[in-house]
Amino acid sequence: MAALIRHGLLANHLKSTSSILAVNTTSLRHDVTRSKSKVPRVKPVRRFEDEKKSLATKGFLRYEKSYDPPANVSSRIDKICENQSISTGNETQLNDPFQRFQLFVACEKELQHSVSNSMLYTIETIGDLKKFYQTPVNTKNPLDMMRDVDLPKNLHINYEYHRFHPDTDTMFGGKTAFPKSSTIVTGLKYKKKYPGHQQEDPYLKQLLKI
Repeated sequence: MAALIRHGLLANHLKSTSSILAVNTTSLRHDVTRSKSKVPRVKPVRRFEDEKKSLATKGFLRYEKSYDPPANVSSRIDKICENQSISTGNETQLNDPFQRFQLFVACEKELQHSVSNSMLYTIETIGDLKKFYQTPVNTKNPLDMMRDVDLPKNLHINYEYHRFHPDTDTMFGGKTAFPKSSTIVTGLKYKKKYPGHQQEDPYLKQLLKI
């Protein structure tokens, strides 16, 4: 009897202890979760230089309109700011969304160059806006850029490359030095400029006889 009583007391003691531990553990987890939710998330800040590096790694085939900033771009932006009752100082903050929209639309109409969506968050002040419109945008690929460079005398680049076609290359009766190579133009942009043709295999008839 004494052993059963002690066993019952021990079991009740263990049950109460486990329930206390469960309650304390649950409250502790709740506090940890609540404290984690209060920690502010730090968003990565990307500036204009980071955007240029990103574009450089993606290549030059990304579509973008070219832009050559005029010499009086700063004064023209100042005039737009004066018309909208905005201070022309470089430190002037652009926090009002409606004010930013009106200012950016007016600058786009005046300078024929819009602020891309990926660059909107980088323009926080009037100084940032002037820096954006003072930055030229060059959309030429490296091959076209070499036209404006003084190349060495021993280097020649054929920008308008030649493609063989039996209808135009008639010096040898329309025969090519590569009888098994066809000129297939797949790009929609160059199909009209460079007509292609399907070269017949000269040994096909002999293979069919075999």
